[in-house]
Amino acid sequence: MTTTDIADLMDYVEVLERFDPVLGLEVHVELHTNTKMFCGCPTTFGAEPNTQVCPTCLGLPGSLPVVNGKGVESAIRIGLALNCEIARWCRFARKNYFYPDQPKNFQTSQYDEPIAFNGHLDVVLEDGAVFRVEIERAHMEEDTGKSLHVGGATGRIHGADYSLLDYNRAGVPLIEIVTKPITGTGARAPEIAKAYVGALRDLLRALDVSDVRMDQGSLRCDANVSLMPKGASVFGTRTETKNVNSLRSVERAVSYEMRRHAAILVDGGEIVQETRHFDESTGATSAGRRKETAEDYRYFPEPDLVPVAPSTEWVEQLRTTLPELPWERRKRVQAEWNLSDLELRDLVSAGALDLIVSTVDAGAESDAARSWWVSYLAQQANSRGVELDALPITPAQVAKVIALVADGTLTNKLARQVVDGVLAGEGEPEEVVAARGLKVVSDDSALLAAVDEALAAQPDVAEKIRSGKVQAAGAVVGAVMKATKGQADAKRVRELVLERCK
Repeated sequence: MTTTDIADLMDYVEVLERFDPVLGLEVHVELHTNTKMFCGCPTTFGAEPNTQVCPTCLGLPGSLPVVNGKGVESAIRIGLALNCEIARWCRFARKNYFYPDQPKNFQTSQYDEPIAFNGHLDVVLEDGAVFRVEIERAHMEEDTGKSLHVGGATGRIHGADYSLLDYNRAGVPLIEIVTKPITGTGARAPEIAKAYVGALRDLLRALDVSDVRMDQGSLRCDANVSLMPKGASVFGTRTETKNVNSLRSVERAVSYEMRRHAAILVDGGEIVQETRHFDESTGATSAGRRKETAEDYRYFPEPDLVPVAPSTEWVEQLRTTLPELPWERRKRVQAEWNLSDLELRDLVSAGALDLIVSTVDAGAESDAARSWWVSYLAQQANSRGVELDALPITPAQVAKVIALVADGTLTNKLARQVVDGVLAGEGEPEEVVAARGLKVVSDDSALLAAVDEALAAQPDVAEKIRSGKVQAAGAVVGAVMKATKGQADAKRVRELVLERCK
């Protein structure tokens, strides 16, 4: 037995009664350098296919690579943030394999001499528990191109009518971060995998080395899973679920593979060492290709690139550029804002905390920043089906909207319209205010005219106000707000209504 249907998966509780899981997580990070790893082509996401290529990244005869210095710098900073040792001397290697989207027929990578190695990342779980994930290595390499399979139901090559190749991504700088075998997770294996990738994403964002957009492929996780029978000491055969592109999917893929492996093993079958694909719609994995070993790739040193030998002085200078790490900032913010552990976890789980902090750093009050990100903007993210940080609005723009409300230029209702305009790509908040004519009407003469018109239209309400029933003023204020399309200052309108009815 080598495969199983979802209906045949072993119950998760039974899996843990019979087996101990072993994980290995390989995370590929696209750096947001201006140019590719070994040539001067741009790296802009979403450009027209095959417009960001040259002889070097296409592997044409006679072309020679040159290492991207910013890519090396980013690799060192990542290694330092992961508590790694930084190599005094390392070099690139050729990893030989054929893919249609790898135009050189080999990938320039690092093999036995990575730039960073032997580190760790402490991961905080939802209940506050800390789990240390040991890092084997972080090495430099280049990304492949992209295949688009047209026709068919799955978007994969099987059943497609034809395939198209876009080499824009070929040569984009990558850092691959590889864990050591992760053991001792027990029932929390899927949760730990998700938390690790989430913590890594937060760290890389803080370092400002990548936009870490999992939805665009700039952060991708390959999840290796194997099972050991209880009491065993030898790891089982692993499978590698490739290119998992969301935190939730990492958790689901690990859980699925644990249950699939267990069902096969208990039935007397063997696990095939292979790559697998994760289906977002079903939560299931499917077989890809038999997994090669290192020998199959025929690694050998890249003859066209000199070794990289970062000086101790440069490494220590880069260490001084490391920012406040996300978990350190969370502790500080929790104390400054007097947040409970539950409030902090909710903000982190929603992906809102760092956005709120950045909004405060841009000049907003913390309460206002929290309100915007966890209410209106969270609603907008949900309606669009994207993560909060994927919304096309920056913390600085949110801070500007908050400032416009604070100085009386906008009401909260108008501010939401301004945010809608920014999200729609209409420009900066001030530009949206001007283009949509959303500025609060604060001229008393204009407001008095609207008040007088509303009072004249509702003489019975005016009489109630004059007789002391000031709560009736709400009807007049509502009429004025409607007449001014919500652009009047409701508080000032009420004051003018009461003055007129003395």
